[in-house]
Amino acid sequence: MLEIDDFLKLDIRVGTIIDATVNSFAKHSAYVLTIDFGDLGIKRSSAQITDLYTLDNLINKQILAVVNLKPKQVAKVISEVLVLGVYSDDGVVLITPDKVVKNGNKLG
Repeated sequence: MLEIDDFLKLDIRVGTIIDATVNSFAKHSAYVLTIDFGDLGIKRSSAQITDLYTLDNLINKQILAVVNLKPKQVAKVISEVLVLGVYSDDGVVLITPDKVVKNGNKLG
């Protein structure tokens, strides 16, 4: 089992999606998200969330993401953050704050 200190190593922050495009190079259907994390800057992520989200309904959506993982190349895209979601029968549901908060705020 993990200790609480293991969980606390993850830096989970709120960001707002400012752009979304199709990741046409991905093996599985995915979007490239450009996300504003406030003082942490603009980061990109490749996310397999196409079942429940269209490009248009992602813009200006606030999400939670792990921002301190090593960048990973995903089908010609350098994914800098891991956007968090929950698997459902219909696809991945993004984890979002229920009220608008400042970009970059840390999960606490």
